[in-house]
Amino acid sequence: MRLRRADHRPPAEPIIALVDVVFFLLVFFLLVARFDASAPFEVVPPIAVSGQDMPGGGVTLSVARDGALAVNGDAVGDDWLAQIEAAAARDAARLIRINAHRDVAMRHLMPLVSALEAAALGEVVIVVTPSGP
Repeated sequence: MRLRRADHRPPAEPIIALVDVVFFLLVFFLLVARFDASAPFEVVPPIAVSGQDMPGGGVTLSVARDGALAVNGDAVGDDWLAQIEAAAARDAARLIRINAHRDVAMRHLMPLVSALEAAALGEVVIVVTPSGP
């Protein structure tokens, strides 16, 4: 009995090349994307004439116009300092970023800064919007 040999043709389009492209895009977007927790309320930072770029990482304390607080996007109450201490213990950046609304009165902001400085959790910086060229 004579059997015919099966034709072994290569696939029309190699799948391996497509997998490489998808993997490359995934890695690219993971490296470029910025994953920041947003506050549960609107925060519009003040405008600054001078400043410097903010390093990545750290803990973000958001302050709303009415004085409401959020740590890394989660609303907090009177235990805000304990929440920041817990978040700072998990973060190696040693940076506390205060993202306050531009209309927050300094009388609400300064006690927060003083408490953070006294806790010695790391460098405390205030987020601002550059005024432009």
